[in-house]
Amino acid sequence: MEPFVQNDELFLSIEKWEKQYPGLTAGITTKNGGKSNGIYATFNMGFHVGDMKEDVCLNRQRLAEELHFPLLHWVGAEQTHDVRIERVNRSNRGKGADTYSDAYKGTDGFYTDEEGILLTLCYADCVPLFFLSPTHHMIGAAHAGWKGTVNEIARYMVEAWQTEGINPNEIYIVIGPSICKKCYIVNDYVINFVENILVDVEKKPYNLIKEGQYCLDLREVNKQILMKAGVPAANIQISKLCSSCHEELFFSHRRDQGKTGRMLSYIGWKETEK
Repeated sequence: MEPFVQNDELFLSIEKWEKQYPGLTAGITTKNGGKSNGIYATFNMGFHVGDMKEDVCLNRQRLAEELHFPLLHWVGAEQTHDVRIERVNRSNRGKGADTYSDAYKGTDGFYTDEEGILLTLCYADCVPLFFLSPTHHMIGAAHAGWKGTVNEIARYMVEAWQTEGINPNEIYIVIGPSICKKCYIVNDYVINFVENILVDVEKKPYNLIKEGQYCLDLREVNKQILMKAGVPAANIQISKLCSSCHEELFFSHRRDQGKTGRMLSYIGWKETEK
């Protein structure tokens, strides 16, 4: 069953989570309904891709209003396809929200158990990972391109939560819209990394097209890494939506030849009235 539901032009929500856990908001934006123009048309969320900052801010402000989650309560990152993960709190709110210059440097993952913080990361083919432990009120997000994937950012998040007293079987994950196996062609260099981390996996998440070229399922690689880290398969949901195939919905770095906008993943607990 597809975990993402589109009830709004601007975004797709993890509806089951939102219904099951009041106060939680989680999803990913589309490329539609914004102010950006040209190759960024129209709902670009990335400050770093060459779009006009004013348009990106207008887009972010519109999403903030639709989600009822103030922009200056967001946190954002300068993503570097690495495995650095930050635990954030309310004092960090606003970093990377309306400008790139004060975003978290060299960071590809966030987590928190505090309310009133929206964890955000940008994508245009890479794999969005959403983490939730309802028992511990913990949420997290990670950006997993092929480098982040093979360096096991998914495992690092699980291990970070273990230091917080959260067992892997208490963690639920949704793997979001990203480039599908059919659209993602890689070479031997990438496959060698995949082989090294999945040596014991019988069914490989790739297939040979021709000599030196493979179709790689990055979403499945992340699932296998999570399972090796102790997360039960039943706790992991995977979106079937492809950022490249579904051109009407998403930006795609590969499809658009590197010149395109970015979607934004988001997850946060809204503040409850005291």
